Amino acid sequence: MRFIIAIVFFVVAVVGVGLGVAQRTVLAPPESVTSTVQLDSAATVTVIDGSALNAYEGRQTLAIRGGVVAPPDTAAEPDEEGGADAEDGEEQIAQTDRVVAAYGRTGDVLAWVGDTRYTLVTFDEELGELVAQPVSGSEESVPDPYGSDLWYDDFTGEGELGITVNVPRDVSVLLVSDGELPAPQEFSVTWPLDSSTPYSTWLILGGVGSLILGLIALLWALLHMRRQRGPRRKSAKAQKMPKVPRPSRYRPLSGRPTLGRPKGRRSASRIALVPGLLITALVLSACTPGASIVATPSPAPTEEPVTPAVAASERQIDRIVSRVGETVALADEETDEGLAATRLAGPALQFREAAYAVREEDSELGSLVSIPSRNVELALPQRLPDEGATWPRAIFAVVEDPTDETRPPQALLMIQDDPRSPYRVHYALTLEPQAVVPPLAPVGLGSPLLPADTPQLAVTPAEVAASYSQLLLRGEEAENFDLFEAEGDSLRTQIGLEAKRERRSALPDTASIEFTNRVVEDADILSFVTNDGGAIMTAYLTETETVTPTQSGAAVNSSGAVEALSGSAQSTRGIIATYGLQILFFVPPLDSTEPVRVLGYTQGLVSAREVP
Repeated sequence: MRFIIAIVFFVVAVVGVGLGVAQRTVLAPPESVTSTVQLDSAATVTVIDGSALNAYEGRQTLAIRGGVVAPPDTAAEPDEEGGADAEDGEEQIAQTDRVVAAYGRTGDVLAWVGDTRYTLVTFDEELGELVAQPVSGSEESVPDPYGSDLWYDDFTGEGELGITVNVPRDVSVLLVSDGELPAPQEFSVTWPLDSSTPYSTWLILGGVGSLILGLIALLWALLHMRRQRGPRRKSAKAQKMPKVPRPSRYRPLSGRPTLGRPKGRRSASRIALVPGLLITALVLSACTPGASIVATPSPAPTEEPVTPAVAASERQIDRIVSRVGETVALADEETDEGLAATRLAGPALQFREAAYAVREEDSELGSLVSIPSRNVELALPQRLPDEGATWPRAIFAVVEDPTDETRPPQALLMIQDDPRSPYRVHYALTLEPQAVVPPLAPVGLGSPLLPADTPQLAVTPAEVAASYSQLLLRGEEAENFDLFEAEGDSLRTQIGLEAKRERRSALPDTASIEFTNRVVEDADILSFVTNDGGAIMTAYLTETETVTPTQSGAAVNSSGAVEALSGSAQSTRGIIATYGLQILFFVPPLDSTEPVRVLGYTQGLVSAREVP
C-alpha cells in the first residue's frame, strides 16, 4: 500500500510539472495581437480613430511602411509626339519614402484635416480587425503636419516608422507622407495581450511537492518492509534474558469492528488518508484561479469624471515656448521680419518690426528683449468650451531665463488662430520685481477666457484698460485713479503724470510737447480666470508724444531710435513719436475691495514721423 501511495505521488508530480511547463511553452498564450491594414487609396491623409486604437487594452505599437508614388492620374504625362519624352515622363513620376505620424485629440485631428478627403480607420468587432473607409472632401493636399503645435507628439522617418503610444479613446493618430502624395499604404497596430499563466506556478509547485511526498512515501515503505521482513540476529554467547510472556495472536472476529488500535492496518489507512487529502488539495488548487480572482462583489459602475479639454498640455506648452524662443532668437540675429512673423503677432510683432527698422539705420540701437526658450515656471492654457474644436485658442505662460538669474521673469500670451497655424506670441511682458501672480488652475484644467465686458469681475477688463490709460495721462485727476494700486507700479513712475511734467519742463521755450493715450481697439484684451474668481488680463495702449516748435523759424531735434524711424534729425514742423505699452493686470473678483494691480509691462517705440 505504501508503494502505491508513492507511485500516486510520482504520477501527480509528473502530471503537475508537465502541465505547468507546457503552459509556459507549447500551451503559452500569444503575447500580442496585430492587425494590418493595406490601402489602395489616393487620399493624402489617413486617420486612425481612437476607438480603433483602444480595441484591445494596453499600449499601441504602430509600424508604418513608407514608399508611395503618385497615382496614375496625377503622374506626369509623357509627350505623345516622342518616345523619348515618354520615357522622361515615366522618370518624373513623383514618389517619396517619407512617413509622418502625429497624434492629438480626435476633434483637433479632424479640424486640422478640414475639408481634405482622407481615409478613416476603425475597428470592426465582428471581424476582429481594422477596416478602412474613405471620407470625401473638396481638397486633395495638406501642409506638412510635422512640427505643428496642435499635436501631443509627432514623428517622422524614411521608409519605415515605428512608434509606441498609449492613447485614450478620444485621441487619434494622423498618417501623412508629404501632404501631396498619398498617405502610407500599409501599416499595422499591435497590442500586448495578457500572456501570464497563473496556474503554471501552482502546477509546478504542486508537482514538486508531490515528488517530495512521493519520495517520503517510498522511503517510508522501504523502512517498513525492512522492519517487517528483515533477519533477527541472536547472540549465542550472550546470557539469555528471561522471556517475556508472549501475547496471544490477535484474530479479529469477522463482522465485528475493532476499535482503539494505534498500529496495524488501521494506522496505515490513517496515514494513507493524509497524502490523499494533500493530493486532492493540490489538484483542486491547480484547477482554481489565482488569489487575485477571488469572487468578490463587483463595484457598482460609476461614471468617469470628465476632464475639460484645454488648449494644450504641459508638454505641448514647453515645446511651443521652446520653438518660439528659438525662432525669435534667429529672427533677431538676422533682423528677419518674415521669420519673426511666424512666431510673433499683434503688439509683440509690432515692437520687433520697429526695432528691426531702427537696427537697419543704426546697429547700435534697437534693443530687443529676448524670449527664453526654456524654464516655463507657470503655464495656463485656455479651457475650451464643450464643443472643443474651436479657435482661436490662447495660452498664458511665465518663463525665466536659465542663463541670467538677475533678469525678471517674462510673461507670454500666445494665440493660435486656426488648427494649422502655429501659436504666436501677442504679448511679451516683463513682470514687476515685486509682482505676485495670483494662484491659477493646473494645466490639466486650464481657465476659461472672459470677454472684455464681463460683469463677473470688480471692474470690466475694457474699463481697466481705459481707466489706466487716463491715469497715466492725468494722474490723480483721472476718474478712476483709486481703482489701481500705486505700490509696485513702476510704469506709473516711469511715464505717469509726474514724469510727463518733468519731460515738459526739460524742453526749451522754443518747443512744446503734448501727450495723448489710447487703448488699441484691435488688440486682444484677454482675461484668464484665477482661482479666487478674479482674472489676469492683458491690454495694449499707445502713448503719443508730439513735439513742435513754438516760434517761427525754430526747429525741434530728434535722436536715437526716434531719429532712425522718423528719418529726420531736425524738423521745423515737429516730431510725432508713438510708444506701445503692453500691460498685465490683476483684476479682483466681484464684490472685492482690492485694487487692480499692475503685474508687468513692456514699453517700446513703435513709430516716429514728422508732423505733416
